[in-house]
Parts: sequence; C-alpha cells; structure tokens
Amino acid sequence: MGRRGGPVAFVLSGGGSLGAVQVGMLRALYERGIVPDLLVATSAGAINAAFIASRPPNVATADELAEIWRAIRRSDVFPAHPLAGFLGFLGHRNSLVPNSGLRSLLERHVKIRRLEEAAVPLHVIAAEILSGRERRLSSGDAIAAVLASAAIPAVLPPVRWGDEELIDGGISNNTPISHALELGAEEIYILSTGHACQLNVPPRGALGMALHALTLLIQQRLLRDIEFFKGRARLVVLPPPCPLDVSPADFSRATHLIERALTESRRFLTGSAPWSHNDRPQGRCLPTEEDWLTSSLQEQVLTPAAEARRCTLSARPSLTGRRSEVRVDLWESER
Repeated sequence: MGRRGGPVAFVLSGGGSLGAVQVGMLRALYERGIVPDLLVATSAGAINAAFIASRPPNVATADELAEIWRAIRRSDVFPAHPLAGFLGFLGHRNSLVPNSGLRSLLERHVKIRRLEEAAVPLHVIAAEILSGRERRLSSGDAIAAVLASAAIPAVLPPVRWGDEELIDGGISNNTPISHALELGAEEIYILSTGHACQLNVPPRGALGMALHALTLLIQQRLLRDIEFFKGRARLVVLPPPCPLDVSPADFSRATHLIERALTESRRFLTGSAPWSHNDRPQGRCLPTEEDWLTSSLQEQVLTPAAEARRCTLSARPSLTGRRSEVRVDLWESER
C-alpha cells in the first residue's frame, strides 16, 4: 500500500491480553513496508507502542515483541496480592493489585526512558481521574506514561503526573483517532484489539469481568469514531479476529492471537478473500465476494462500493450470555 505523501499514524487501542492481536497486525504491516511516522496509543496499545517506538520498524521488531507476549503470564501483569486486594476492598487502597509487575515488564523491554527520546514520535493517552478528561502525553517519563495509560480503574493504581492522577486512557478514548488527526496524520492505520464476541460463558473472576465489560463499551466508541472521522483522513481499519472466544484477562493464548491476527491482516492487506463459500466459520462477519477488490494494493483493502461495509453477526458477547446482534464496520475511507 503506497504512501500518499502525508504523515502516517498507527493508532493502537487497549484491550488487556488481546493486545497480542496487534503484534500480528504490526508484522503484516512491516512485511509490506508500511511504517508509521507517529504512534498514538492507549492502555495495552501503549505498551506495544512504547516497545516499537525505539526500535527499527521491521519484521524483526515485531518478532521480538511476539516472543515477549508469548512469555507473559497473567501474574506478570496482575500479580496476586491478597493484602492489597483486601485493603482495596475496605477502601484503604485505590487498587486491587500493585503495578509493580507491569512496571518491571516495561523496564526490562522499553528502551526509552522519556517519551521524547522515541525514534518514532510516541503519544500516549491517559485520563484524569477526577474529571475524566483526556490527556495526551508526548514528553516526560515513558514508563510512568504507559503505566498511567494502562491503569485500569480499581484494578491498577492511578499514576501521579504533575498535579494530576491519571488512569487508563481507554476510559475516555480507547482508540484515539482524534489525536492522530490533531497531530497531522493524513493516513491512519487503526490496530484495534476487538473484543471477546463469542464467549460461551461469562469471564471468571472480577478482573476478567471488568476487562470484558470495558472492551464491550470501547468497541462501540470505536465504531462511532470511525463514522465521525472517516472523511478527514484515509482510515484503514485492520480487522481484529472475529469471532473471538479469548477473554482480555487470559494471557495464555497469545500465540493463537498473534498468528490469527497475522493471517487475517495479511489477507486483508493483499485483498484475498479469507474463506471460500464452503468453509466460512459460523458467525463470522464476512463481506461478499464483490467487496474484495483485486487490483493494485491501495485498492485491495476491504472496501465495498460505498464508503463502509456493514454486516451483522450473531454472537454471544454479552455479560448475561444471551445472544445479541453486534454491528461490525470496516472502512478504508478516502478523503
């Protein structure tokens, strides 16, 4: 997909353990020489963005990030701390678990210490805890910025930033397309983690339930944002795996998520239909064959005759376990 002359942004959303999806997407983009001029990211996406911001934009970087995701265990990010959880429940602490595990992970793998040192400009989105107002962090302590952006309310502690305490940016803007536009991006690749749309039972535990509920809410915001901003820049939405039966609190299936996202992103970027009539998975939201274009690569992105492809899939994403209709929209929008 050739560059159009303007700045290219990668926008990486949050999504807990589903952040592994972005690793496959990044590899598919790098394989085709699609690289960012700037990175805008939230929560789990900020973790991935901080890693790639100080490294060469190539396949080796994506592979290195993949190895890290494959080695992560839930306890590395959310370490069990019964006393902290008990004190949090009683109101004596502002989180159920400390952020020491995530901090250690970032300090081992993020090469930059300040955001402004990144080879590719890195902008991290967090939210002010009192007002909920979005904060775009473009300079300052890189580890603290990512910890703030990933500070899931009540689960991980807020992070002090100047005079404010900041929490997970997903609360205010999980897929910050608006910030990419404000920073001058004219071509925006959206790396959304999607959500667990085909769980057979609700997630187990308070953490799993909280993360799942959050991803359901932010998915709806993403669809509205794409509709709102589609005329202001060229938007390319890489399709997250769907249907998906992995909880955003389950870190044991990173390999599955990475490989599936890589396969689907390659198909998306090359314009080849991923399934024949006979082997389409049940419930998968698919285009019709005429939606897949087969000319030059910039015309091979999944695009219908109109600006957007819309379809409805029957899934089980609700907290109640009842089937519901989920709207899935993918755009490649030209100005």
